[in-house]
Amino acid sequence: MSSVPDNAPTHCPGTQSEDAGKASACAGCPNQNICASGVSAGPDPALAEIRRRLAGVRHRVLVLSGKGGVGKSTVTSLLARALAARSPDINVGILDADICGPSQPRVQGAAGEQVHRSGSGWSPVYVSDNLCVMSIGFLLASADDAVIWRGPKKNGMIKQFLSEVDWGDLDYLLIDTPPGTSDEHLSVVQYLLGAGGAGDAGDAAGGGATGALLVTTPQELSLLDVRKELAFCRKLRLRVLGVVENMAAFVCPKCEVVSSLFPAATGGAARMCAEGGARWLGALPLEPALARACDAGEDFLRDHPASATAAALAPIVDQIIAECEGPPS
Repeated sequence: MSSVPDNAPTHCPGTQSEDAGKASACAGCPNQNICASGVSAGPDPALAEIRRRLAGVRHRVLVLSGKGGVGKSTVTSLLARALAARSPDINVGILDADICGPSQPRVQGAAGEQVHRSGSGWSPVYVSDNLCVMSIGFLLASADDAVIWRGPKKNGMIKQFLSEVDWGDLDYLLIDTPPGTSDEHLSVVQYLLGAGGAGDAGDAAGGGATGALLVTTPQELSLLDVRKELAFCRKLRLRVLGVVENMAAFVCPKCEVVSSLFPAATGGAARMCAEGGARWLGALPLEPALARACDAGEDFLRDHPASATAAALAPIVDQIIAECEGPPS
Protein backbone atom coordinates (compact mmCIF):
# COMPACT_ATOMS: atom_id res chain seq x y z
CA MET A 1 0.00 0.00 0.00
CA SER A 2 1.41 3.40 -0.95
CA SER A 3 2.40 5.86 1.75
CA VAL A 4 0.95 9.32 1.11
CA PRO A 5 2.18 12.25 3.26
CA ASP A 6 -0.55 14.12 5.15
CA ASN A 7 0.30 17.38 3.38
CA ALA A 8 0.66 15.85 -0.09
CA PRO A 9 -1.23 17.38 -3.02
CA THR A 10 -4.36 15.71 -4.32
CA HIS A 11 -3.72 12.56 -6.40
CA CYS A 12 -0.24 12.01 -4.90
CA PRO A 13 0.64 8.39 -5.84
CA GLY A 14 2.59 7.84 -2.60
CA THR A 15 6.25 7.10 -1.99
CA GLN A 16 5.88 3.33 -2.43
CA SER A 17 4.07 3.52 -5.76
CA GLU A 18 5.79 2.66 -9.05
CA ASP A 19 4.64 6.10 -10.27
CA ALA A 20 6.28 7.93 -7.36
CA GLY A 21 7.95 11.05 -8.73
CA LYS A 22 6.80 10.21 -12.27
CA ALA A 23 3.05 10.86 -12.24
CA SER A 24 1.64 14.15 -13.53
CA ALA A 25 0.62 15.05 -9.96
CA CYS A 26 4.33 14.98 -9.00
CA ALA A 27 5.29 17.83 -11.33
CA GLY A 28 6.61 20.75 -9.29
CA CYS A 29 6.63 18.88 -5.98
CA PRO A 30 9.78 19.67 -3.95
CA ASN A 31 10.22 15.95 -3.21
CA GLN A 32 9.80 14.75 -6.80
CA ASN A 33 13.44 13.74 -7.31
CA ILE A 34 13.60 11.90 -3.99
CA CYS A 35 10.45 9.93 -4.73
CA ALA A 36 11.57 9.11 -8.29
CA SER A 37 14.92 7.78 -7.01
CA GLY A 38 13.18 5.14 -4.92
CA VAL A 39 15.38 6.01 -1.95
CA SER A 40 13.52 6.61 1.30
CA ALA A 41 15.39 9.65 2.51
CA GLY A 42 12.97 10.47 5.31
CA PRO A 43 11.74 13.99 6.00
CA ASP A 44 13.47 16.84 4.23
CA PRO A 45 16.09 18.12 6.71
CA ALA A 46 15.22 21.67 5.60
CA LEU A 47 11.82 21.35 7.29
CA ALA A 48 13.38 21.38 10.75
CA GLU A 49 15.40 24.47 9.84
CA ILE A 50 12.32 26.20 8.41
CA ARG A 51 10.48 25.45 11.61
CA ARG A 52 13.33 26.95 13.64
CA ARG A 53 13.58 30.03 11.43
CA LEU A 54 9.85 30.71 11.65
CA ALA A 55 9.54 29.99 15.37
CA GLY A 56 9.30 33.73 16.04
CA VAL A 57 6.77 34.41 13.27
CA ARG A 58 3.24 34.44 14.68
CA HIS A 59 1.21 34.61 11.44
CA ARG A 60 2.20 33.53 7.93
CA VAL A 61 -0.16 34.78 5.22
CA LEU A 62 0.11 33.91 1.52
CA VAL A 63 -1.21 36.54 -0.89
CA LEU A 64 -2.56 34.76 -3.99
CA SER A 65 -4.10 35.75 -7.30
CA GLY A 66 -5.21 33.58 -10.17
CA LYS A 67 -4.39 36.17 -12.81
CA GLY A 68 -1.57 38.63 -13.24
CA GLY A 69 -2.18 42.37 -13.25
CA VAL A 70 -4.78 42.43 -10.48
CA GLY A 71 -2.52 44.38 -8.12
CA LYS A 72 -1.52 41.56 -5.79
CA SER A 73 1.91 43.02 -5.02
CA THR A 74 0.35 46.45 -4.44
CA VAL A 75 -2.19 44.97 -2.02
CA THR A 76 0.62 43.09 -0.24
CA SER A 77 2.57 46.32 0.14
CA LEU A 78 -0.47 48.28 1.35
CA LEU A 79 -1.34 45.58 3.87
CA ALA A 80 2.24 45.42 5.17
CA ARG A 81 2.43 49.20 5.53
CA ALA A 82 -0.96 49.36 7.24
CA LEU A 83 -0.08 46.61 9.72
CA ALA A 84 3.27 48.18 10.53
CA ALA A 85 1.63 51.59 11.01
CA ARG A 86 -0.84 50.23 13.59
CA SER A 87 1.85 50.13 16.24
CA PRO A 88 5.66 50.26 16.41
CA ASP A 89 5.39 47.01 18.37
CA ILE A 90 3.89 45.17 15.38
CA ASN A 91 6.70 43.70 13.29
CA VAL A 92 5.94 42.83 9.68
CA GLY A 93 7.94 41.01 7.00
CA ILE A 94 7.38 40.53 3.27
CA LEU A 95 8.72 37.50 1.42
CA ASP A 96 8.68 38.18 -2.32
CA ALA A 97 8.18 34.66 -3.69
CA ASP A 98 7.72 35.86 -7.27
CA ILE A 99 11.09 34.56 -8.45
CA CYS A 100 10.82 35.65 -12.09
CA GLY A 101 9.08 38.97 -11.50
CA PRO A 102 10.12 40.41 -8.13
CA SER A 103 8.50 43.80 -7.56
CA GLN A 104 8.62 44.36 -3.80
CA PRO A 105 12.11 45.99 -3.77
CA ARG A 106 10.84 48.83 -5.97
CA VAL A 107 7.39 49.07 -4.38
CA GLN A 108 8.98 49.32 -0.92
CA GLY A 109 11.55 51.88 -2.02
CA ALA A 110 14.42 49.46 -1.46
CA ALA A 111 15.59 48.96 -5.05
CA GLY A 112 19.38 48.72 -5.19
CA GLU A 113 19.72 47.47 -1.62
CA GLN A 114 21.91 44.44 -0.92
CA VAL A 115 21.24 41.45 1.33
CA HIS A 116 23.89 40.85 3.98
CA ARG A 117 24.86 37.37 5.10
CA SER A 118 26.23 36.57 8.54
CA GLY A 119 26.58 33.57 10.79
CA SER A 120 22.85 33.75 11.54
CA GLY A 121 21.90 33.68 7.84
CA TRP A 122 20.62 36.23 5.34
CA SER A 123 19.36 39.47 6.84
CA PRO A 124 16.24 40.89 5.20
CA VAL A 125 16.24 44.52 4.08
CA TYR A 126 14.51 46.85 6.53
CA VAL A 127 12.48 49.68 4.97
CA SER A 128 11.40 50.93 8.40
CA ASP A 129 12.03 49.96 12.00
CA ASN A 130 9.27 47.32 11.96
CA LEU A 131 8.97 46.37 8.29
CA CYS A 132 11.45 44.16 6.41
CA VAL A 133 11.55 42.62 2.93
CA MET A 134 13.32 39.66 1.33
CA SER A 135 13.37 39.22 -2.44
CA ILE A 136 15.50 37.70 -5.15
CA GLY A 137 15.58 41.22 -6.55
CA PHE A 138 18.18 42.04 -3.90
CA LEU A 139 20.41 39.22 -5.15
CA LEU A 140 20.51 40.23 -8.83
CA ALA A 141 23.40 42.23 -10.24
CA SER A 142 20.96 44.45 -12.13
CA ALA A 143 17.23 45.13 -11.97
CA ASP A 144 17.13 44.29 -15.69
CA ASP A 145 18.54 40.77 -15.20
CA ALA A 146 16.12 38.02 -16.18
CA VAL A 147 15.66 35.00 -13.91
CA ILE A 148 15.38 32.11 -16.38
CA TRP A 149 14.95 29.12 -14.11
CA ARG A 150 13.11 25.82 -14.24
CA GLY A 151 10.87 24.65 -11.41
CA PRO A 152 13.46 22.82 -9.27
CA LYS A 153 15.71 25.87 -9.05
CA LYS A 154 12.76 28.08 -8.11
CA ASN A 155 11.84 25.58 -5.42
CA GLY A 156 15.40 25.65 -4.11
CA MET A 157 15.37 29.46 -3.89
CA ILE A 158 12.10 29.45 -1.97
CA LYS A 159 13.51 26.83 0.39
CA GLN A 160 16.50 29.10 1.01
CA PHE A 161 14.25 32.08 1.73
CA LEU A 162 12.38 30.05 4.34
CA SER A 163 15.31 28.19 5.87
CA GLU A 164 18.23 30.63 5.62
CA VAL A 165 16.74 34.08 6.22
CA ASP A 166 17.02 35.43 9.77
CA TRP A 167 13.40 36.61 10.08
CA GLY A 168 13.62 37.12 13.83
CA ASP A 169 10.41 37.92 15.72
CA LEU A 170 7.57 38.92 13.42
CA ASP A 171 3.86 39.31 14.02
CA TYR A 172 3.06 38.92 10.32
CA LEU A 173 4.98 37.45 7.40
CA LEU A 174 3.23 38.24 4.12
CA ILE A 175 4.28 36.00 1.23
CA ASP A 176 3.77 37.71 -2.13
CA THR A 177 3.37 34.93 -4.71
CA PRO A 178 3.25 35.02 -8.53
CA PRO A 179 -0.06 34.50 -10.36
CA GLY A 180 -1.42 30.99 -10.74
CA THR A 181 -1.18 27.69 -8.87
CA SER A 182 2.22 26.42 -9.94
CA ASP A 183 5.69 25.52 -8.64
CA GLU A 184 6.19 28.47 -6.30
CA HIS A 185 2.79 28.06 -4.66
CA LEU A 186 3.18 24.32 -4.11
CA SER A 187 6.67 24.82 -2.69
CA VAL A 188 5.67 27.54 -0.23
CA VAL A 189 2.59 25.70 1.02
CA GLN A 190 4.26 22.29 1.29
CA TYR A 191 7.34 23.65 3.04
CA LEU A 192 5.23 25.63 5.52
CA LEU A 193 2.79 22.83 6.24
CA GLY A 194 5.57 20.24 6.33
CA ALA A 195 7.52 22.29 8.83
CA GLY A 196 4.41 22.80 10.92
CA GLY A 197 3.59 19.12 11.24
CA ALA A 198 1.04 16.87 9.59
CA GLY A 199 -2.23 18.67 9.06
CA ASP A 200 -1.05 21.63 11.15
CA ALA A 201 -2.02 24.73 9.20
CA GLY A 202 -1.34 27.35 11.85
CA ASP A 203 1.18 26.11 14.36
CA ALA A 204 2.27 29.15 16.35
CA ALA A 205 5.46 27.41 17.48
CA GLY A 206 6.98 27.58 14.01
CA GLY A 207 6.13 26.38 10.54
CA GLY A 208 2.58 26.12 9.37
CA ALA A 209 0.53 28.64 7.41
CA THR A 210 -2.06 30.92 8.97
CA GLY A 211 -3.97 31.21 5.72
CA ALA A 212 -4.29 32.80 2.30
CA LEU A 213 -5.55 36.17 1.15
CA LEU A 214 -6.93 36.17 -2.41
CA VAL A 215 -6.83 39.26 -4.63
CA THR A 216 -9.03 39.80 -7.68
CA THR A 217 -10.59 42.49 -9.85
CA PRO A 218 -14.36 42.71 -10.44
CA GLN A 219 -14.64 41.36 -13.99
CA GLU A 220 -15.54 37.74 -14.67
CA LEU A 221 -12.24 37.04 -16.45
CA SER A 222 -10.39 37.55 -13.17
CA LEU A 223 -13.03 35.85 -11.01
CA LEU A 224 -12.71 32.66 -13.07
CA ASP A 225 -9.09 32.31 -12.01
CA VAL A 226 -9.81 33.21 -8.40
CA ARG A 227 -12.24 30.30 -8.25
CA LYS A 228 -9.30 28.10 -9.23
CA GLU A 229 -7.27 29.60 -6.38
CA LEU A 230 -10.08 28.72 -3.98
CA ALA A 231 -9.99 25.13 -5.28
CA PHE A 232 -6.19 25.12 -4.87
CA CYS A 233 -6.49 26.20 -1.24
CA ARG A 234 -9.13 23.57 -0.50
CA LYS A 235 -7.08 20.77 -2.04
CA LEU A 236 -4.03 21.71 0.02
CA ARG A 237 -6.14 22.35 3.13
CA LEU A 238 -4.98 25.95 3.23
CA ARG A 239 -7.33 28.23 5.13
CA VAL A 240 -8.73 31.17 3.13
CA LEU A 241 -8.76 34.34 5.22
CA GLY A 242 -10.78 36.22 2.63
CA VAL A 243 -10.96 37.86 -0.79
CA VAL A 244 -10.07 41.48 -1.61
CA GLU A 245 -11.54 43.08 -4.73
CA ASN A 246 -8.93 45.47 -6.10
CA MET A 247 -9.43 48.26 -8.64
CA ALA A 248 -13.17 48.09 -8.02
CA ALA A 249 -13.66 51.72 -9.06
CA PHE A 250 -11.61 54.60 -10.46
CA VAL A 251 -11.37 57.77 -8.38
CA CYS A 252 -10.71 60.84 -10.53
CA PRO A 253 -7.89 62.84 -8.92
CA LYS A 254 -9.44 66.16 -10.03
CA CYS A 255 -13.20 65.89 -9.58
CA GLU A 256 -13.17 62.83 -7.29
CA VAL A 257 -15.95 61.26 -9.32
CA VAL A 258 -15.99 57.48 -8.97
CA SER A 259 -16.23 55.44 -12.18
CA SER A 260 -16.35 51.69 -12.80
CA LEU A 261 -13.56 50.65 -15.16
CA PHE A 262 -14.03 46.91 -14.67
CA PRO A 263 -17.79 46.31 -14.54
CA ALA A 264 -18.86 43.49 -12.27
CA ALA A 265 -21.23 41.92 -14.77
CA THR A 266 -21.79 38.82 -12.64
CA GLY A 267 -21.86 40.49 -9.24
CA GLY A 268 -18.13 40.79 -8.66
CA ALA A 269 -16.13 39.25 -5.85
CA ALA A 270 -18.90 39.70 -3.27
CA ARG A 271 -21.27 37.42 -5.16
CA MET A 272 -18.50 34.94 -5.94
CA CYS A 273 -17.67 34.72 -2.24
CA ALA A 274 -21.31 34.23 -1.32
CA GLU A 275 -21.60 31.38 -3.81
CA GLY A 276 -18.21 29.83 -2.98
CA GLY A 277 -18.33 30.06 0.79
CA ALA A 278 -15.43 32.50 1.11
CA ARG A 279 -15.27 35.74 3.10
CA TRP A 280 -15.45 38.98 1.10
CA LEU A 281 -13.22 41.44 2.92
CA GLY A 282 -13.94 44.54 0.87
CA ALA A 283 -13.05 46.52 -2.25
CA LEU A 284 -10.17 48.89 -2.98
CA PRO A 285 -10.39 51.70 -5.56
CA LEU A 286 -7.99 52.51 -8.38
CA GLU A 287 -6.13 55.73 -7.68
CA PRO A 288 -3.44 57.26 -9.93
CA ALA A 289 -1.56 58.54 -6.89
CA LEU A 290 -1.19 54.99 -5.62
CA ALA A 291 0.33 53.83 -8.91
CA ARG A 292 2.81 56.69 -8.80
CA ALA A 293 3.70 55.93 -5.19
CA CYS A 294 4.42 52.28 -6.03
CA ASP A 295 6.68 53.27 -8.93
CA ALA A 296 8.55 55.72 -6.69
CA GLY A 297 8.73 53.36 -3.71
CA GLU A 298 6.85 55.80 -1.46
CA ASP A 299 4.63 55.06 1.53
CA PHE A 300 1.21 55.90 0.06
CA LEU A 301 -0.73 55.48 3.31
CA ARG A 302 1.59 57.84 5.17
CA ASP A 303 1.52 60.48 2.43
CA HIS A 304 -2.22 60.17 1.64
CA PRO A 305 -3.98 59.31 4.92
CA ALA A 306 -7.30 60.81 3.74
CA SER A 307 -7.38 58.96 0.41
CA ALA A 308 -10.18 56.67 -0.69
CA THR A 309 -7.75 53.75 -0.64
CA ALA A 310 -6.75 54.40 2.98
CA ALA A 311 -10.41 54.58 4.02
CA ALA A 312 -11.30 51.35 2.22
CA LEU A 313 -8.20 49.51 3.46
CA ALA A 314 -8.75 50.12 7.19
CA PRO A 315 -11.74 47.76 7.65
CA ILE A 316 -10.03 45.14 5.47
CA VAL A 317 -6.99 45.19 7.74
CA ASP A 318 -9.26 44.95 10.80
CA GLN A 319 -10.87 41.80 9.41
CA ILE A 320 -7.53 40.21 8.50
CA ILE A 321 -6.20 40.84 12.00
CA ALA A 322 -9.37 39.37 13.49
CA GLU A 323 -9.11 36.29 11.25
CA CYS A 324 -5.45 35.76 12.16
CA GLU A 325 -5.81 36.36 15.87
CA GLY A 326 -9.11 34.57 16.39
CA PRO A 327 -10.29 31.01 15.82
CA PRO A 328 -11.06 29.98 12.20
CA SER A 329 -14.48 31.28 11.14
